[in-house]
Amino acid sequence: MPIRQLSETMINQIAAGEVIERPASVVKELVENALDAGASRVEIVTGGGGLSLIRVTDDGSGIPEKELSLAVARHCTSKLSNDIHDIRSLGFRGEALPSIGSVARLSIRSRTASGDAAAEIGIDGGRVSAVKPAAANRGTTVEVRDLFFATPARLKFMKGERAESSATSDVVKRIAIAFPAVRFTLAGSDRSTLELPATGDTPEGRLARVAQVMGKDFPDNAIAIDAMRDGVHLAGHVSIPSYTRANALQQYAYVNGRPVRDKLIAGAIRGAFADVLPRDRHAVTVLFLSLDPATVDVNVHPAKADVRFRDPGLVRGLIVGAIREALAGAGIRAATTGAAGMMAAFRPGAAPYAHPGPTSGHRSYGAAFHASGSMGFDHGSNLARSPQRPLDMGEAQPYGGGFGENDQAAFDTGPLASADARAGVAEPAEALLGMVLGAARAQVHENYIVAQTRDSLIIVDQHAAHERLVYEALKNALHSRAVPSQMLLLPEIVDLPEEDAERLAMHSETLAKFGLGLERFGPGAVAVRETPSMLGETNVQQLVRDLADEIADNDTVETLKERLDKIAATMACHGSVRSGRLLKAEEMNALLRQMEATPGSGTCNHGRPTYIELKLADIERLFGRR
Repeated sequence: MPIRQLSETMINQIAAGEVIERPASVVKELVENALDAGASRVEIVTGGGGLSLIRVTDDGSGIPEKELSLAVARHCTSKLSNDIHDIRSLGFRGEALPSIGSVARLSIRSRTASGDAAAEIGIDGGRVSAVKPAAANRGTTVEVRDLFFATPARLKFMKGERAESSATSDVVKRIAIAFPAVRFTLAGSDRSTLELPATGDTPEGRLARVAQVMGKDFPDNAIAIDAMRDGVHLAGHVSIPSYTRANALQQYAYVNGRPVRDKLIAGAIRGAFADVLPRDRHAVTVLFLSLDPATVDVNVHPAKADVRFRDPGLVRGLIVGAIREALAGAGIRAATTGAAGMMAAFRPGAAPYAHPGPTSGHRSYGAAFHASGSMGFDHGSNLARSPQRPLDMGEAQPYGGGFGENDQAAFDTGPLASADARAGVAEPAEALLGMVLGAARAQVHENYIVAQTRDSLIIVDQHAAHERLVYEALKNALHSRAVPSQMLLLPEIVDLPEEDAERLAMHSETLAKFGLGLERFGPGAVAVRETPSMLGETNVQQLVRDLADEIADNDTVETLKERLDKIAATMACHGSVRSGRLLKAEEMNALLRQMEATPGSGTCNHGRPTYIELKLADIERLFGRR
């Protein structure tokens, strides 16, 4: 077959295969066009999951009548200057509208602020109609019908209507977070209406928009981020370690206002939370990176979903460092959702008034039941007569004292399973009640410390809490000085591609601080002479190759640091206070004070919460006092 020039329709359909992946891709391109036009209101309507109808209406600047025909031509745009590296708009390629028109039925109706009337143009499967007059308010309405009718093979790859509608909602929410001053509405016969009123482009307004998208719980469980390094500014919010999700779908990242899904940013977030989250849990984040457009390439993906940084190590280091610093500075905080789960576990009214008796399995109850005799309970008619209602205080009681001191003394005849250690009879000092974790009042089930503050009840898992304290102490000792190393009897020669060997040699000083001594050994190998003592016998070949891969990807040596941290975590787990150990009041209070002074102590090394907090108001609600 001879070489020939492809038709314009064929070229646009090929471009559509790159840009228009599914209905959500069309919505993304059209909403970005509306925002680039300065819209303060964007309304989206869909039908059939977006395959039968997509309509986007905005109140932006509009398109002049004489430019409508250019708007649907390839590589025509008003957003790009002569410098491809100075991109300050969301769109710039000039491919979206002609690509959509080549695979669907597209119509554009627009009117400028100075225009006397609106104008309209249409494209039907690549065939462009003439511009004609129309009636419309200021702004632009783009309507897309029968998506992929011109390329029916693409329809076979679409998911169900609900899945496509969900993908569209996610795109709109992702864009809306970056533009809090714009009102967004997403409606249609295939979905429930999503309304996001404008909140204003202020710190409070941006956080309010985040709450609209991610839920009202997020602001109460988030930490503000604000950091700057070498011309790169990072702002936003990240969740506290005890507030997590089962997937990373609620991790939003923006580069110069553009929503991106970048593996470098995702990896940096994972690295920053590696010490405080379980493997199967993910932080909730909203991060905005602002930097010189010349230092980031947004033209590496047709859909502009990925970006490439000129200095990826700088960006990754900024994200990891800023998040870890924010987590350390935020002190100890429990997720507000923990109290909600705890309240749900208490189901008021489920228990009958009468105790089921000695067969309940409570260790101290049997002794109390039998020791009290006629002084504690009437074994006669009262219980038999009304086992499910409270005692009739109007009747004379044969045991006189009711629940007086003598009767309650029976419950102190043996060790209480529910109160293994009490923090003393005296009231706790007022200063302790004002601390974040309050004053220890008791230890229950030989593992949980019950503490009291002025307005809450706190339950601490003593093993998990002490495990975190020991781990942080080990890490500080580990990274405050050079890691001890062990000399290998014979150097280990690791064969590598020449570029990997060069990268490792460039980072040799940093690796030496972590106890790994290596040097070049010819053009395509390195010789390892020392390894960290903490690793013991390790697979040197695999370790070096993993380090080479990470340096190639991120220009860091975090792999070795993470391995050392994992060993420290294992040592902390075995060296901490074990479950089942009785603690004195002084020990419990000392543990609480250490937790308050230690960053990240809200979760253990495995990411589990170390304590939960129930506010006094929540307790009062459980008892119907509120």
